[in-house]
Formats: sequence, structure tokens, C-alpha cells
Amino acid sequence: MADDGSVQSAATWPVPEFHFSVEISDVGKISCKEVSGLDIEFDVIEYRSGDMPGFTKVKMPGLKKSGDITLKKAMFKNDKKLWDWINTIKMNTIKRASVTIALLDENGDPAQSWKLTNAWPKKYSVDGFKADGNNVSMETIVLAHEGVTPA
Repeated sequence: MADDGSVQSAATWPVPEFHFSVEISDVGKISCKEVSGLDIEFDVIEYRSGDMPGFTKVKMPGLKKSGDITLKKAMFKNDKKLWDWINTIKMNTIKRASVTIALLDENGDPAQSWKLTNAWPKKYSVDGFKADGNNVSMETIVLAHEGVTPA
């Protein structure tokens, strides 16, 4: 088939950031405006034995750590799914969940996805209200978790 521009490869364009989904086990899918904090980092272990010929340290990967995930979402009337999950948290008792964050293609299928292990809501806040404002009421949920992996 000749390349006349009538057919475009899906690999030609990168996936845009604005089409994504968030699903929390036992809570379900939630509509979010923003997801941030999706990262992985390794501690660095430096070591040098006394008989090494060079005058530098060897750097090795140590423990893997991940930052907290922040979800920003609009508030909806009678939407209490997240509150029900937050209310399960008691001292030394946490209902942990698996969270899947997916970047979606033009058909709504996951192009790339990540899974958070043993996540739980660490912080909840509401952006605030203004008598002369006309923005949507937003809530922010910060999730602590024990690791992120490609799903």
C-alpha cells in the first residue's frame, strides 16, 4: 500500500496526557482531573573495599522507594465512595487497596498502565470555597503505597 497519508500509524503520535482513568479496588472507577507523583527511585549504596585499585567508590542500587500519589477530583453530589474507604481507617487497621492508573488511547483502551500495591488514603483535603468564584469544587486525596509496577 502506498503511503499517501490516508492511513496513519498509531506509533506516529505519542499518547496525550488528558485521557486517563483511575480505578481503586473496592471503590471502583473515579473521575479525576489530575494524577501526580507517579515515580520510582532507588537508594544508592556506595562501597569501596580497602584493596580496590581505583580511588572511587562503587555505586550499587539499594532499596526501591516510591512517592505518594496525589489525585485531584471534582466533588459530586452524594458521591461518598472515597469517604467510605477513608472511614475504614482506624489506628493500626488500614484497608489497603490496589489502584490502577491507565493512560488511555483514542478508543478508551489502556495504552500504558501502572498498578499501586497496598495503597491507602493518607490525606484528604478540599481546595476551599469562594462566594464570588465560579470554579468546580475540588477535593484532593493523597495515597500512600508500597510500590508501583507497570500493569
